[in-house]
Amino acid sequence: MYKFKKVIRHFPNVITLMNLVSGSISIVASFEGKFEIAGLLIILAGIFDFFDGFTARLIGAYTQLGKELDSLSDVVSFGVAPSIILYHLMRQRLGLSGFHGVFDGHIILLIPFVVAAFSSLRLGLFNIDERQTSSFIGLPTPANAFLIVGLVFGIHSNWAELFIWLTNSTLKLTVISIILSFLLVCELPMFSLKIKSLKPSIAYKQFTFLAGIIVLLLIFQKAALSLIIVWYLVLSLIYFGYERLVAKQ
Repeated sequence: MYKFKKVIRHFPNVITLMNLVSGSISIVASFEGKFEIAGLLIILAGIFDFFDGFTARLIGAYTQLGKELDSLSDVVSFGVAPSIILYHLMRQRLGLSGFHGVFDGHIILLIPFVVAAFSSLRLGLFNIDERQTSSFIGLPTPANAFLIVGLVFGIHSNWAELFIWLTNSTLKLTVISIILSFLLVCELPMFSLKIKSLKPSIAYKQFTFLAGIIVLLLIFQKAALSLIIVWYLVLSLIYFGYERLVAKQ
């Protein structure tokens, strides 16, 4: 029984490492031109990221090692992997082929990696910020990564024309990279997605968000992912403004 407990306490760390592996394979998929697969692997990493913490709490195996592994894995899966997707989108917009890129003078291709840098910064800040125990301040790294993945899904959907327009130049991709980097570390409070009560008066934020998700999925289907994250941002901004207004009265 003791040996079983000793083994099972490592399950959360194994799940965390599956997050890392998924993110790493996503990078490989991007370099092989399989961008939708790369996106799906980032989403899979997000699922592992959810279940490692859930499993740790369930079996009471939360450790400092697990916390460090989680952050390291998240840097790869939600920082580097989505940056690689943006990098390849930029390469396509520049019309590059083969091994031509940064070291041939296309320095602009370095810009997507600002997202990786700010994702790492956000994860470090999150670990030491005691204000973020039940909600978030700034856009969480998985949500940021999903927004980038959603651009790829949108490009390969019935709404391709819209998403191609959003990403059809290096300038637009640069602006997207800078905005997302800012959102990762900005002081905008983001409401928790956990539904702690079924009472609309308490969980109205979460219910409003879910209603929006349903509408977006019905309209945009596989192209809805980026828009769902934008919806989350807009709602957080509205509620933040409203709560500040009420506090001043």
